[in-house]
Parts: sequence; C-alpha cells; structure tokens
Amino acid sequence: MIFGAHQSIAGGVFKAVERGKQAGCDTIQMFNKSSNQWRAKPLGTSDIDQFLAAIDTTGVTVATSHTSYLINIASPEDALYEKSLAALKVEMERCGVLEIPNLVMHPGAHVGSGEEAGLGRIAENINRLFDQLEGNSVTLLLESTAGQGSVLGSSFEQLAWIIEKVEDKDHIGVCLDTCHIFAAGYAITEPKEYGATMKKFNEIVGLEQLKIIHMNDSKKEFGSRKDRHEHIGKGEIGLEAFRNFVNDKRLENVPMILETPKAEDLAEDIENLKVLRGLVE
Repeated sequence: MIFGAHQSIAGGVFKAVERGKQAGCDTIQMFNKSSNQWRAKPLGTSDIDQFLAAIDTTGVTVATSHTSYLINIASPEDALYEKSLAALKVEMERCGVLEIPNLVMHPGAHVGSGEEAGLGRIAENINRLFDQLEGNSVTLLLESTAGQGSVLGSSFEQLAWIIEKVEDKDHIGVCLDTCHIFAAGYAITEPKEYGATMKKFNEIVGLEQLKIIHMNDSKKEFGSRKDRHEHIGKGEIGLEAFRNFVNDKRLENVPMILETPKAEDLAEDIENLKVLRGLVE
C-alpha cells in the first residue's frame, strides 16, 4: 500500500516533499499555491528545480495537489464561477509544470440554485477547462464530500453524473475521503458494510476512476453531513474501517493520504502512518 499525508508548502513548494520525508511518507498531497488566496505567486525556475530535486533526493513522490478552497465552479454567480474557472486553470497548469499527476477538487456548491443546475455547471466548466488546456497531463479528481449545506458530490450518483458529462474521460477521476463518505451516510466500519459500499461505488462510478483516498477518521457521527477530521481510530469511524481499506488488494496502487490535524514536528502524521501500516495483514 502507498501511504502519505498532506504537507505544507510554507517556505517553498519543495518544503512539502521534505516534510513528507520527515513524517515517513511514501507520497504526499500538497497545495501548489496559497489555499486561501486567489492570487498565485508565479513559480520560478529555481522553485521548480528545487521541487523536482527534493523528490529525487528523498524518494517521496507527490501523488496529488489539492485546489484552493475558494474555487466553486458550481456557483450560480457568473463572476465567481469565471474567477473559479480561471483559478482552476492556473492550478492545473502549475501541476503540469511541477509534474504532479493529479489535482483534487471539491466539486462545488450550488448555493441555492438547485442540485441539477449546480451539477450541470460543474460538468460544463470542466469541459471548458479542458478545452483551454493545451497538452494537459493532469487528471482532475472530484472529491467525495460530506454534503453539508448545498455542497455537491456527497453521493456516488452525483460524482458519476459529472464524470459521464465530461468529454475528456482520460483526465477525470475521483478522490474518496473516508470521513466524508461516512458523514454522507456510506457505512464502512464492518467488513460487510465496507464490502457493500465499495461494491456500490464500483457499480455506480467504477473502481478504475478511484485515484486517491483521503484517510481521515471523523469527529462527527455517521450521516452527520459534517466534515470534521479526526486521527485514525480516534473518531466515530473507528480503527476497523481503516483495516478494511488497507487490506483491500484492489487498492494496492491507490495512494492513501492523511489529512489529519498536526503540529509542526509532524508527530501526529508519524503516529497515524504507523497505525495505518500496523493494520496491513
């Protein structure tokens, strides 16, 4: 199994790779720009060279980047979704330059305009995005969500609907988040429940679309529709759910990445990775 964690880019994008090595990661997820600003400071040649050198030196790969939280390509407001689409294009291009194969994105929120309209805007804007990207090498991954408020992507059916409407099937996929699917009402703790949920995912979306798994326990109860991450085995999901994931042979090549709280010394990442590896039978 391939285990890792989301790492900070504070001090430069290459620092995320170095932090991954410090935490004992096989691979990492990172932002490729500030996550809470629209503006993206251009990547200089030295930024790119240091980043690629860090991967070579440490042996830690970068499985994916994650988009800014400001992006909402489902928005009914023209100005916001145009701004979101432009920002998403920049992030895809930055992934290409940094040779990061995937970019995870929360599908978006319809903000009262309705599920059908929101899903339609997401698919339309993804098609527009791919039309604007020349020689694109990056796969855009729709992240499963907890479904709070008007946020879309909490059901396998919604994810499948978007993918079906995207014309460039080679560059679209899914990132499953354990906390999010649990909060959305998909049972994963008991082996039988886990089997049924993954069977449903395979039938509706397809396991071939699954490129990344976010490994997070949940502070909130099953079906809460609230996105609150907890350390592995310390939350409402419990340890056995993660045993199911890490021993599923179908997921051997799918990076499993922590997004759990941590201090600067990364002690929590080190511990959570130890717990996950200890579950492999």
